[in-house]
Parts: sequence; C-alpha cells; structure tokens
Amino acid sequence: MIRAVGLTAILLGAVACEDPTKDKAKATVTEATKPAPQAEAPAAAAAEELAIDAQASKIEFVGSKVTGKHEGSFPSFTGKIAFSADKLEASKIDVTIDMTSLKTDDDKLTGHLKTADFFDTEKFPKATFVSTSIKPGGASGATHTIEGTLELHGVKKTISFPATVNAAADAVTAKSEFSINRKDFGINYPGKTDDLIRDDVLIKLDIRAPRKKS
Repeated sequence: MIRAVGLTAILLGAVACEDPTKDKAKATVTEATKPAPQAEAPAAAAAEELAIDAQASKIEFVGSKVTGKHEGSFPSFTGKIAFSADKLEASKIDVTIDMTSLKTDDDKLTGHLKTADFFDTEKFPKATFVSTSIKPGGASGATHTIEGTLELHGVKKTISFPATVNAAADAVTAKSEFSINRKDFGINYPGKTDDLIRDDVLIKLDIRAPRKKS
C-alpha cells in the first residue's frame, strides 16, 4: 500500500509538472567549428558599436524535473553588438555571462547549481557567446536565426536558435525562447532516482542595446 501511494504521488507529480520546453523551439547544437571568412567585413568595419544594457536586458532559464520546475537568471553579464544599419545580417553579437551571479527561485538550489554537479562556477566562472551568422527567418515566427559559438561549463559548441530582432531608432532588441540539452555541455547530474531532472532547459533572452543619439 505504501509503495502504491508513493508511486501514485510520483505519477501525479509528473502530470502536474509539464515540461516547460514543450512546444518551444529547440536549438541546434553541433561541434564547434572555425567561422568561415565573413564577406561582409567592410560593412562590419563601419558598424555601430552598441553596448548591451544589462539593466534593461534579461538572460533567464527554466529547468524542470518530475515533480516541479525552477526559474533562474544570470543578472550580471556584459555584451556588445556590432550593428550594421544597412544590413542587419552583417551584424555581430558578443556576450559574456558572469556565471557566479546565478540566481534561482530557491536559495538552496542556487547554491547547488554553482557546484561541480552543475555549472561548477568556481572552475568555470564565465560563459561566452559570439555570433557567426544572422540569417533572415526562423522557427516559431522568429524574424531571424542566430548562429554562433557558445562556451558553457568549459565546453564549446556551435549553437543555432531563432530570435525576433528589431532595429529601431533608439535601440536594437532581440528576444528568444528556445531549449538546449544540458548534457551537450557536460552537465550530467541526473537528480534523485524518483525525481529525475529533465535534460532540456528553456533559455529566455531579452536583449536591448541602446543606439547613440545623433
């Protein structure tokens, strides 16, 4: 009877916690390759150098397991956009995340995620992303597909994901929601045997880079 009750609780937990990555675009992740020479080099040289406003931007994630989910973020990061006003696709994005700034909705979990079980922030205090291409069109109605090199947890991968990019007179913005498989980056901690952690993690980006007033 006790076993039956325990099993029922687990099953109910699984039903109650829907996978947050369900129906979200899944990033394409492959082995990192050297970027091809950019034909737009002359345009890039004349690009506007825009600093990403970390106070007006967000880098967030949602992880889940059988019985629940947790939301987290990386409040401290820096970045820039080499913005080509004539051709958006010739622009380039460069972001560095302070992994030690990690925060979640649970203090105990925040501490655990910083250990070697997960991000190992003492050994890998930074994560970086540098775009190699920005192409028109994307999944889930996105305006563009961004591809680049993501270094996370000491692992470099080429990653491609959809984003809605907008270039206005006052700022360049990019928003995206997509999932990545944490095991692609060597984050393999399984969780408890009766409460396994899902491999896919939802990434939520909301980036804003103000343009200089002329």
